[in-house]
Amino acid sequence: MRTIKKILVVDDDKNICELLNLYLKKEGFEVVFAYDGSEAVTKAKNENPNLIVLDVMMPVINGWEACKLIRQFTQVPIIMLTALDTTENKVQGLNIGADDYIVKPFEPVEVIARINAHLRREENKETTENVQNSSEITVDNISINLEKYEVKLDGNIVEDLKPKEIQLLYFFLTNKNQVFTREQLLDKVWGYEYFGGTRTVDVHIKSVREKLSSSNNKWEIKTIWNVGYKFETKEN
Repeated sequence: MRTIKKILVVDDDKNICELLNLYLKKEGFEVVFAYDGSEAVTKAKNENPNLIVLDVMMPVINGWEACKLIRQFTQVPIIMLTALDTTENKVQGLNIGADDYIVKPFEPVEVIARINAHLRREENKETTENVQNSSEITVDNISINLEKYEVKLDGNIVEDLKPKEIQLLYFFLTNKNQVFTREQLLDKVWGYEYFGGTRTVDVHIKSVREKLSSSNNKWEIKTIWNVGYKFETKEN
């Protein structure tokens, strides 16, 4: 059974709250509200939401200060929702602990899509952390210990892999035989902090292929044309 996720919406404009409430409840979320920054901090602490949508320009304390205070006791995703649309404002929000930034006026469907993306990332993070507790994952002749950032091929340590290449490879091994688009790989491995293009995925995969070339491989990072990539294991 699907666990119902709780979203805290913080905005002093009740029309915006009602609009988001309509869309969020349609998606099956539980919704709680706060109408100023101080109430937002209290609700974030007492309601244990899975995600917070946080306005910036609010009474009592603004969204910037509320975000800082909330980050002192929880790391749930925070999406800033504001009319402040300069690059400086966006950078400020991300630097104080926000995970995403949406400018007003907005399309409710975009807000829902961003919320779902962040919640998926949190679920994937929990899954990855559980896998990491076993310290090491092995597929055929390749093994990765993410705690040590160590990769072995045919029992030998591969010395020249970069950290992001190891993270990418680890993601593939924990999701073998699944196809991912370049955008999905950016989302899962690089995260929202990366603002570059999808070309970086191709570059990293090309590098990983070259560094892990072996005649003993019974797997390959396969290009799925017009789609993306998958880590494919070969049958004996």
